[in-house]
Amino acid sequence: MENNCFVLRGHICYSSDQKAVQIVENGYLVCENGKSAGVYRELPDHYGDYPMTDYGDRLIIPGLVDLHMHAPQYAFRGLGMDLELLDWLNTHTFPEESKYQDLEYAKKAYTIFADNLKNSATTRACIFATIHTPATELLMDLLEEAGLETMVGKVNMDRNSPDFLVEETQQSAEDTIRWLEETSGRYKHVKPILTPRFIPTCSDELMEQLSEIQKRFDLPLQSHLSENQSEIAWVKELCPQSQFYGDAYDRTGAFGGTYKTIMAHCVWSGEEEQNRMKERGVFVAHCPQSNMNLSSGIAPVRSYLDKGIKVGLGSDVAGGFTESIFRAMSDAIQASKMRWRIQDESLKPLTVEEAFYLGTKGGGEFFGNVGSFEKGYELDAVVLDDSSLKHPQQLGVKERLERLIYLADDSQIKAKYVAGSLIVSR
Repeated sequence: MENNCFVLRGHICYSSDQKAVQIVENGYLVCENGKSAGVYRELPDHYGDYPMTDYGDRLIIPGLVDLHMHAPQYAFRGLGMDLELLDWLNTHTFPEESKYQDLEYAKKAYTIFADNLKNSATTRACIFATIHTPATELLMDLLEEAGLETMVGKVNMDRNSPDFLVEETQQSAEDTIRWLEETSGRYKHVKPILTPRFIPTCSDELMEQLSEIQKRFDLPLQSHLSENQSEIAWVKELCPQSQFYGDAYDRTGAFGGTYKTIMAHCVWSGEEEQNRMKERGVFVAHCPQSNMNLSSGIAPVRSYLDKGIKVGLGSDVAGGFTESIFRAMSDAIQASKMRWRIQDESLKPLTVEEAFYLGTKGGGEFFGNVGSFEKGYELDAVVLDDSSLKHPQQLGVKERLERLIYLADDSQIKAKYVAGSLIVSR
């Protein structure tokens, strides 16, 4: 019997679909070789020899999934929240990211990021680094050591960027190939993801070269889409032949289809763009806190769900000021209510069940069978102790889970498992 065959006992909560949270009180979650063998009200006899950890009255949920975050921006989270996107990029983001050419600074900043992410409820994440190859590899080393399952991208940008943070087109492509070759086979937990920052900073020539690299190395891709109206107008000027923002990606093969693709934000995606996203299987990384902080707007997530577009949540640190996907869940609910009330009453607000789904199974699908305790899913689990959140009334497990979505911080996390391995225990 392998070390990652075991049983966890507690109040087990998980999504099988977006409509309901499955709850098994005082239930048993069985892990076999890093995957869920199912959730049971009574433990089957043939699992009786597996070591069991009884977490008593604590809640056990799937690990949370962050589909969009910027590791180098973690250092200035909470700053510049009174600016819009493009001003914020020029004032805070680009100057900060330029510092990562200094490996000593990168190590200091990325160590803080990796440690805090390890101790959060997040078990999987898709992460932007910077244009700097050595610092990107350092970030990958630190995340591998943390035991988190992540995808990390060396950023590409060859135009409309400050002199201190811009690449020559051919060099950007060559550095990307070198990074992929240097890191090939090095990691168990960290995988590369192609990362053109966004169309305004990536020329058609660079996007075409990245498309060839994607085919050569069989890579997923992450970028930004339709976040801000000024950005969309800029893309229209830069790519007048494109029908809409997403079409500028699609013309170079960077919009889903054969390769998994995440587009962050999609605040202003119109009907044509949404239909193309559905057709290509593009994942939306919904980042409600960032969209509010940077005055971008409120994404029509109800429309995406109704159309069957794949959606998960992103913290978008540092557009979002916290890496908490619990906070992303509560912000997603709140933002959807505001959109419904003041912008479009045809799109009903998100429910707690839907927000929980987006932060677990919805985003987890990008990684495969991840984000649920259904049989065959990789076993990522977080054990939560809510006893410090005092209350006078009797609460059921579902009510306790709802309160944790709004009130939890890292102090409630008592254990964390990634693909069947215990990486945090308190």
